[in-house]
Amino acid sequence: MVFGVDDPVDAVATAADLGLDAIEFWGIDGVDTEALRERCAEHDVAVSASTCLGVAANTQGEGPGITDPSLHDEAVDDIERSLELGREVGVDALVVTVGPEQDDLPPGTEHRAIVNVLRDAAPAAEEAGIDLVVEPLNHPVDHGGYYLDSSYEAYEIVDAVDSPAVSVLFDIYHQQITEGNVIQNLTEHVEFVGYVHVADVPGRHEPGTGELNYERIFEALDDAGYDGYVGLEYAPVDDAAETVEHVYDIAP
Repeated sequence: MVFGVDDPVDAVATAADLGLDAIEFWGIDGVDTEALRERCAEHDVAVSASTCLGVAANTQGEGPGITDPSLHDEAVDDIERSLELGREVGVDALVVTVGPEQDDLPPGTEHRAIVNVLRDAAPAAEEAGIDLVVEPLNHPVDHGGYYLDSSYEAYEIVDAVDSPAVSVLFDIYHQQITEGNVIQNLTEHVEFVGYVHVADVPGRHEPGTGELNYERIFEALDDAGYDGYVGLEYAPVDDAAETVEHVYDIAP
């Protein structure tokens, strides 16, 4: 879930107290990596994911992104810098967000640019033992103008890159808003899914506060053979510990 703390190191104990076995961060640039590793070891909490740096971390519909082929080298460098920092922390996955649509370029340019960046960054990710998970985001509510909103295009990108270190972050909140049909879209190509985020719709709060049947979604995900992390990327309305207990109650 989303913790309102200034120092990521301080969030580790909170996560452990809530019964979570891993924590993820919206960026670890500038974090005391040694202190973070020590705190995680102390509380037996893994760092499951963090966002990338620079061009590979744009969630908006404007500014630089890996959708711009002129920024290819910079994007690859930013991902490789992210991997170096991720190794210091011991992170399992790095989230790649692709940036804006390129309306002044020919159709298909963004797709090819993303594939080319991930393909060139993949060897470093494989060597580091860190997964690069590319994330589609919704347009209507949170990320207007962001290029990648379709889970199926994300699957096509990962298939084209063809690396064991590159997969899709399927955020159920975003994909419910964008396309619905969550269970089929998530499980039909589960072999391309490397990470899952959960939050209910509307509001981005804990499961049970909105329209999604998370008990059935978790069951379908388990039946499909998914065995990766499920990140609780929501802002709790109720007591945080109670929301975690509820998730454990409805998850297989």
